[in-house]
Amino acid sequence: MTRSRVVGVVSSPYLVDRGDGMLVGHEACDELPFVQYAGFSCMLPTPGIVPCDDHASVGVTIGYENAPWLFVSSTDIRERPDSAEGPITLAPGGAAIMRLDVVDAPARDERAIIPVLETVYRRFHEPPRQVGAPARAIRDIAVAVDRDAWLEDEHMYAGFVFDHHSPGDEIIEGKPYMYRRLGSSSWTNGMASAVPMLASAWRLGDDAMRRHALDGIEHIIQHCINPTNGLPYTAVEHERWSNRGWWFDGLSNPGHSGYLVGQTMYSALRAWQIERRFGGIDHSDWLKIIGNVIPRLAAGRNAVGEYPFVFDEMDGSGAEYESFGGVWCLAASAYWALLTGDHSDLDGMLLSERHYHNRYVAHMECYGAPLDTSKAVDSEGILGYIKAVGCLYAITGDAMYLDRMREAFAYECSFRFCWNSPVGVPPLNEVGWSSCGGSVTSTSNAHIHPMSSVAIEDMVYYLRYRNDTYIASRLCDAVGWSCQTYNLKDGEYGYGRVGWMSERFCHCQGFLDERYPDGSLCSTWRCLMPWAAGAILDGLTGLYWDVMPHDELPTVTMVSRAMGCVHDEKG
Repeated sequence: MTRSRVVGVVSSPYLVDRGDGMLVGHEACDELPFVQYAGFSCMLPTPGIVPCDDHASVGVTIGYENAPWLFVSSTDIRERPDSAEGPITLAPGGAAIMRLDVVDAPARDERAIIPVLETVYRRFHEPPRQVGAPARAIRDIAVAVDRDAWLEDEHMYAGFVFDHHSPGDEIIEGKPYMYRRLGSSSWTNGMASAVPMLASAWRLGDDAMRRHALDGIEHIIQHCINPTNGLPYTAVEHERWSNRGWWFDGLSNPGHSGYLVGQTMYSALRAWQIERRFGGIDHSDWLKIIGNVIPRLAAGRNAVGEYPFVFDEMDGSGAEYESFGGVWCLAASAYWALLTGDHSDLDGMLLSERHYHNRYVAHMECYGAPLDTSKAVDSEGILGYIKAVGCLYAITGDAMYLDRMREAFAYECSFRFCWNSPVGVPPLNEVGWSSCGGSVTSTSNAHIHPMSSVAIEDMVYYLRYRNDTYIASRLCDAVGWSCQTYNLKDGEYGYGRVGWMSERFCHCQGFLDERYPDGSLCSTWRCLMPWAAGAILDGLTGLYWDVMPHDELPTVTMVSRAMGCVHDEKG
């Protein structure tokens, strides 16, 4: 964005060999041999330091160079490498051609990039590899998490499960693998693991799986509340609850994270709804505890309606703001209003939604959700906003909230791959793993992870009311990606059993830091991570299960047919 215009360039992500001495930019599904990634450059005005005028610039390169640094993650930025593995050397008589599309159009705000993103999607879209199906994925993953990650004595699922030695792991007596607990109330392995496992247990008819999930949920709800301020603690270690999770050292203010507090309450309500819907079971004690927390969330809002990034550990007041992560408090509050019919705080929630939309979503720049990114721009907080506006639409019937849901999907899709990166490092390059449908976590830690699969539920909800082929196609990508990103057979990814999957998938050179025992690079973490598996289960066991076939992967035509949409003029 510059001076009320959106300006940019669109080009192929990498070069391929046409076979006649000509290197050309990759286009969707051309299946020509990969040669090299392309790159991009950007520069802000720096008067007196480099020759420049008062304009920022962006550019595209044929080949690439890690300059001025190699960015692996926000905590691993290396000096410019000496090797020349990125640039391209042309043979005598050879040539390289890249098509550039220049975007230059009037724009009221950053939302003007949304149609550009959709154009890029149509030009480069490639579906993820077509393997498995939702019913198989749910069974494979849920059975693995229940069998291999449930820690009965701890009332929780382990954060990591290893079938090989890894620094920091531990052996638990009577267990066949090695573990790291990392207990929490929601993200990463509290409710984020237990509630999807509860939904999976009901869908699969597995009573033992349900008992384990209920034990974990019950333990969190009954024990996580801070008696001093009535808010849920966010971390637990050996039955001791606190806010000192593994992310604690990265925070500038100690206290209850708005991101985690809101997510915990939203997930607890979802567990209550699942039990009531499938079993007719009313956990009234859960609802009483949740009902005591919801007003405390509202009390922390500031004058513009923003919930705290951090709540004070003593009195529950807002200790820090200026973050999108607190939007999960809005999601929990709106969900409470929808499920219970308590609309007493509706005006406050509508004010909050306006703030989050106008301050963050309308500028396509949401930051401050996951606690390990130092408030970097991320893809995770928008998931809470999507759920919040879905609830507000259900409560008010105001189609504006469907419009804003669509804008939020567009933002999230700006992190979501629409093509399949040619990964060159094991194990991803050996199994045919696809990047399309996966979503980058943040600008701070830009590997692909599965959290955005929870938006499958919300895409289905939106498509019940809007005939939108772009979102339908993105839904198909997300489902297809989710069904191919775990072990479909023992050891498929070089570790673990059927159903095992981690949270980290490195789609290119820059994000590699995992290594095999021999020192060679590895393109994924080699462990079972129940929260990551839970994101897949969450997306596939909700509304998607209700309306779509379970034993085949979806197509846009199937989605349109299945939704029975109530289409309006917005389309």
